[in-house]
Amino acid sequence: MPVKLIKQYTVFLPNVPGALSKFVELFANAGVNIIGIASEIRDDSGVVRVAVDADRKVSHILTGAGFTTIETSMISLALTDKPGELMRLTRVLGENNINITTVYGTSDTGNTGRLLLNVSDSERALEVLRAALSPK
Repeated sequence: MPVKLIKQYTVFLPNVPGALSKFVELFANAGVNIIGIASEIRDDSGVVRVAVDADRKVSHILTGAGFTTIETSMISLALTDKPGELMRLTRVLGENNINITTVYGTSDTGNTGRLLLNVSDSERALEVLRAALSPK
């Protein structure tokens, strides 16, 4: 999986049963694959971040359903699932004065993982990460 830019959409959802299901149904109905999702719940509402691997914008789907959304670019990258790999990548960003503002990800059973990053300088981060991940 190459290092690439993807889109993240952030919305507020009510903290009630079924709200997330109705929300992600919008993406399913539009044929857009969700590759990452994170949420933070506060009392009666929550913030949901959805990362999609789509070249087309989907914000119109969300606004058409009544959501106010914030669209941001994120970096998606594969990393080897081993101790220290996340530290190595975050260190190289820090050493290049690139701030990480959002991070989430996962790995499978010991092979590779996907990391999603929102950073202060996406273009520079792409360059730095591609160099760090290239075979030596």
